[in-house]
Amino acid sequence: MTFSVVARCPRTGQLGVTVATAVPAVGSMCPFARARIGAVSTQSWVNPYLALDALRLMQQGTSAAEALDQVMAGDEARDLRQIGMVDAQGRAAAWSGKACTDWFGHIVQPGFAVQGNMLVSGATIDNMARALADSEPLDLAERLLLALEAGEAAGGDKRGRQSAALMVVDTEDYPLIDLRVDEHHHPVAELRRVTTIARLQLLPFVQGMPKKGGAGEAAPDHVVRMLGVPPPYRVGGGGSAP
Repeated sequence: MTFSVVARCPRTGQLGVTVATAVPAVGSMCPFARARIGAVSTQSWVNPYLALDALRLMQQGTSAAEALDQVMAGDEARDLRQIGMVDAQGRAAAWSGKACTDWFGHIVQPGFAVQGNMLVSGATIDNMARALADSEPLDLAERLLLALEAGEAAGGDKRGRQSAALMVVDTEDYPLIDLRVDEHHHPVAELRRVTTIARLQLLPFVQGMPKKGGAGEAAPDHVVRMLGVPPPYRVGGGGSAP
């Protein structure tokens, strides 16, 4: 019921997930990521413990493929599951159970995995993989969004559209980017709009937040000034004024 990408940036080591589907709030149940550990999307008939257990195994040094084998071996409903994961070394793996709803399948390449089920056709994941491979010079969040947009343009979920999400982790235990469109007529386009605003208004704030072993930095004057005015008057706009 979903199409997604998990990926690692070979230049920065960032890990991320992007996902879209025709049920509400996909960002609350499918994407998981831990900085310098791995990223996972668990979907079809979702089992969040597959993602949580896989990340725990990867934190212990297990590769994505080995973690996948171990978590799927313990799931008696594995034929209903779909999952993609990538570890901190860029080793990717995926599983599509034989009882997933057609069309379903996955593509695994160095640095990323693309997977989807209940799709219009396999062109969705083909286009997603191509978009991700062709955009390697760009930052990870942009590559993930381009892949999601390519998947939707190729057909996406055959039932329609409802929610989308984007998560990227860098070096901290909290995400660098964690954005969700929980219910919308055009969630992928809305996720693009929200991400554009977040890059301008939120990311400068997040980059100054406390880091491991340090207090962080005071926000630059231009960020303080920007966030001190109503959202519609900031760079990028958005929100509403009092």
